[in-house]
Amino acid sequence: QVQLVESEGGLVQPGGSLRLSCAASGTILRINGMGWYRQAPGKQRELVASITRGGITRYTDSVKGRFAISRDDAKNTVYLQMNSLKPEDTAVYYCNAGIRRPDSNYERNYWGQGTQVTVSS
Repeated sequence: QVQLVESEGGLVQPGGSLRLSCAASGTILRINGMGWYRQAPGKQRELVASITRGGITRYTDSVKGRFAISRDDAKNTVYLQMNSLKPEDTAVYYCNAGIRRPDSNYERNYWGQGTQVTVSS
């Protein structure tokens, strides 16, 4: 079995910072793309940031210059550093990874359990 386990989110004041992490565990051959999504109440889940195995990053426009995604392949972990947080960043954040297991020829998409981030004074 493969699991993605996210760190706790929390309550942050506007302008504050928070760092999320997501660690993959289990029998893993290779982790390809990794990313963070978020879903606010009443809205669709959206891609916030992604990072390829080669380190190429992409961000949704609303977080460019404020958020930074990174990965540590030795730890099978992806991070999301969130700075200058705004109330509109409030959402449940989910990590995502394309993982190939040794017993499969195919990559499968895995999701974390989600963690609440609330930006409020």
